[in-house]
Amino acid sequence: MKISGHLVDIHLRKIYPAEIIISNGVIDKIIPTSNVPDQFILPGLIDSHIHIESSMVTPGAFGYEAVKHGTTGLVSDPHEIANVMGLSGIEFMIEDSKRSPVKFWFGAPSCVPATSFETSGAELDAKVIEGLLKRPDIKYLSEMMNYPGVIFRDAEVIKKLEAAKIAGKPADGHAPGLTGENLRIYIESGISTDHECSTIEEAREKISLGMKVLIREGSAARNLDSLMDLFEESPEMVMLCSDDLHPEMLVKGHINKLVAKLVSRGFNIFDVIRSATLNPVKHYNLEAGLLREGDPADFIIVDGIGSMVVKQTWIGGKKVFDEGVRSFRYEPELAINNFICSSIKESDIQVLNRYLNFRVIEASDGELLTKELIVPAASGNFLNTDTSRDILKIVVKGRYSDSLPVAGFIKGFGLKEGAFAGSIAHDSHNIVCVGVNDTDIVNAINEIVRIKGGLAVSVNGKTDSLTLDIGGIMTTRSCMEVAEEYSKLTELIHTSGCKMTAPFMTLSFMALLVIPDLKIGDKGLFDVIKFKPVSLFTDDDSPENILL
Repeated sequence: MKISGHLVDIHLRKIYPAEIIISNGVIDKIIPTSNVPDQFILPGLIDSHIHIESSMVTPGAFGYEAVKHGTTGLVSDPHEIANVMGLSGIEFMIEDSKRSPVKFWFGAPSCVPATSFETSGAELDAKVIEGLLKRPDIKYLSEMMNYPGVIFRDAEVIKKLEAAKIAGKPADGHAPGLTGENLRIYIESGISTDHECSTIEEAREKISLGMKVLIREGSAARNLDSLMDLFEESPEMVMLCSDDLHPEMLVKGHINKLVAKLVSRGFNIFDVIRSATLNPVKHYNLEAGLLREGDPADFIIVDGIGSMVVKQTWIGGKKVFDEGVRSFRYEPELAINNFICSSIKESDIQVLNRYLNFRVIEASDGELLTKELIVPAASGNFLNTDTSRDILKIVVKGRYSDSLPVAGFIKGFGLKEGAFAGSIAHDSHNIVCVGVNDTDIVNAINEIVRIKGGLAVSVNGKTDSLTLDIGGIMTTRSCMEVAEEYSKLTELIHTSGCKMTAPFMTLSFMALLVIPDLKIGDKGLFDVIKFKPVSLFTDDDSPENILL
């Protein structure tokens, strides 16, 4: 089989007309020629760090959608489903991925649960991780979120890192804002990447200590604009990733959009393409083609590098996507779940007023980081929402037992009426809800309980929902179907006053107890900086913290 076009050679760092000869799924010959079609041939694109679960669809459904964007491989961390379903969840992801021609390379989730301060559905200890890392289909130790455990030499954490070293596999990091001596200790433990950099200064320090930076552009956290200058400073130390990508974004584009944006901004074409091809292949030791003779025939054909509109996608010498048409079908695995809890009532989420200052989580659009605000107590027997100051109630209900919900307060969502909830709540995926009034909050949470996992919006007593039948975080339905229903729910939230670009995604991270500063789990408020639980009420009335 012969394919011709302008070949983008990331090894020789030049573009030239060529003919590719494919035999038995491998590139047999690359022959310079002339009079080729007006199209460009590139290595297939790789997402260097993603949680497929955040797309709310299965690996196979994700791959079915992603091939139209030139994605041929994904470095996937099954951390989310592992926190819900344990080893059976990881096996589900691996088996389902085999139903797609897209190449998936999975990691061994290092933090299940992420902390001991929340309730998850499973626990993977060092012995289990050691067993996973011995498997050839597990390529790396997934992101080590417990950076205090690394710094203070927690025995279980160190065993997991040592298991990765013994297996000869890289360890991914997760260290937002970590600097100085603690960062040095973290990196010297064997952790080689980080995808949590939000400033160029943070990224430069990590790179200076030998860590590779995965530049993230996902649904909730978008760091490409802040970090793109790394392509001029240290292009060999960067990769591109999504981390979390919701379905309505995936249908519009993937890594190809990031490549197009960087090239259009004037960054070196070869450095940009290498960040989504060669760099992850070398770092994770991936079985992916890089447009060389003898390589697997994994490549894409685009109309132009500045636009990255994909005409064809080839994987293993097979044309899997051609001008809008896929050559394969996908049928999902049977759904699995772990959802054990009952409905709640309004009295369960009332907060007695102790007439003390209280803590409020401050969230920002496009950021996983939050701040802590201290708010003076209001009058009345109970603490309630205050839409004039954008102080809303946030509730977390454990999904693995019938424990009582916990309530706190949050600023930044801008909701004027109603409530919305989801059982996508990193990392343990309990039910999390933000709302203006207790009736709608309870309605939204109880709808999640009724459907045993999913997303719900309740406004003035009317409730709409999307069922996620796989662990309460994914569905057996197609990405296009999920994107349509998800967009409708998001529009309801926006109509109710919320200004967040991706409100469900941002909400899910409010329960992530490893991203500073203040978060909330099913056991209460958590100070990530101090890495300990804190009460809702406080006597701290420092003027700089007071929300007036």
